[in-house]
Amino acid sequence: QVQLVESGGGLVQPGGSLRLSCAASISPSSINIMRWYRQAPGKERELVASMSSFDQIVYEDSIKGRFTVSRDNAKKTMYLQMNSLKSEDTAVYYCSAVIPGEGGYLELWGQGTLVTVSS
Repeated sequence: QVQLVESGGGLVQPGGSLRLSCAASISPSSINIMRWYRQAPGKERELVASMSSFDQIVYEDSIKGRFTVSRDNAKKTMYLQMNSLKSEDTAVYYCSAVIPGEGGYLELWGQGTLVTVSS
């Protein structure tokens, strides 16, 4: 059973920083794409960033220049470094992993970690 576990969320003041982690239970070589999503209160889940198995990274426009995705293959962990946080970044942040499955691909999800940006 593949598991993704996010951590690192919390309360931070505007302008502050947090680093989220997403630990996977499988080897990175088994994952095609890893993604960060977020869901703000009362809003739909939105894609924040994607990282392919070739380390190609795509960022959503509103977080470009503030958030950085990286990973440590030895730890099977992906990170989201969030700087210059704004109140509108408040959301539950989820990571996902796209892996080969029967008939195509599966996107698996973690349980999410809450980020609250407030003074």
